[in-house]
Amino acid sequence: MEIVQEGIDDVLMTLYPALLTTGAASEGTRGGILEILGVTLHLTNPLARVSRSQDRGKPFSALGELLWYLHGSDKLEFIEPYIGRYRDDAENGVIHGAYGPRFHAMRGDINQIGNIIKLLTDNPNSKRAVIQLFDAADITRRFKEIPCTTTIQFFVREGRLHLSVTMRSNDAYLGLPHDVFCFTMLQEMMARRLGCELGEYYHYVGSMHVYDASVASMREYFDEGWQRTSVMPEMPKGDPFATVKKLIAVEQKIRQGEEVVAAKEFSDPYWADVMRLIQVYWATRLRKTTDMAKLEALRAEFDNDFFLNFLLRRRRMRQRAVVPIKGEKPDVAEKAG
Repeated sequence: MEIVQEGIDDVLMTLYPALLTTGAASEGTRGGILEILGVTLHLTNPLARVSRSQDRGKPFSALGELLWYLHGSDKLEFIEPYIGRYRDDAENGVIHGAYGPRFHAMRGDINQIGNIIKLLTDNPNSKRAVIQLFDAADITRRFKEIPCTTTIQFFVREGRLHLSVTMRSNDAYLGLPHDVFCFTMLQEMMARRLGCELGEYYHYVGSMHVYDASVASMREYFDEGWQRTSVMPEMPKGDPFATVKKLIAVEQKIRQGEEVVAAKEFSDPYWADVMRLIQVYWATRLRKTTDMAKLEALRAEFDNDFFLNFLLRRRRMRQRAVVPIKGEKPDVAEKAG
């Protein structure tokens, strides 16, 4: 099965009905699934990486997961506030299959991101720009969680950086939107670092599936109807990887309750807006302690309406009640196969 569309919502509106109508019943790690083998997704515009739906349009947990990758951490304590489901996969407070250490210190000391930057700087036409996330050791015993992603391959062609991601397994409802967000963000960061234009995104999946527990929610997403495609602003010119250490440091200040003014921390409005989304998340993470005054203050700070819209949506949802809201889904992601 192949789906070629501009953005994530276009893909999901094609993929979800296919899974519901032609997916084969099988058993997954956490129960029954509907499954299609051998699925190819092709996003022609990786900037259309965030769903506009009420159901899947939640960038907060995806941003938390991206920062976790960039930090190089495998610790549950970093990611659990964003994605509580990871606590089920932790072993002594560590996620065995965490991507961060594999990006930055595979087998102890191999910085795969750094190696890709050097390789494509020296030889832009190379076909060897492959990051390996799945390791042969991952199936030597029964770990609670191992990478769903096997490889990530970068191609520079005619001045554009394309990305090809191969997955052994992908949860179409909980995992796929996160994966597309994180990997296309990494693609754009790499494009900026190499001085390339952003190319297209290819996503190959061995087992594309949805768990029985998510089928009703998937139907609700589809019933909500197609949303007009919206794209994130482009990243600023320069080297985004030089900003990573600051992003992590400021995120730590926010989670510890320190007062942060994003415009003072980041000179570029793009990264300031990204960090304001993190501030929105921490101000609203717990319904009963939602800081509405903080949201109002942040509203005036946002530079770009694309990012501001998620604050407005979050505020509306929190204003409805201080108890769980019927139909509202938590920010979670599924990484197990």
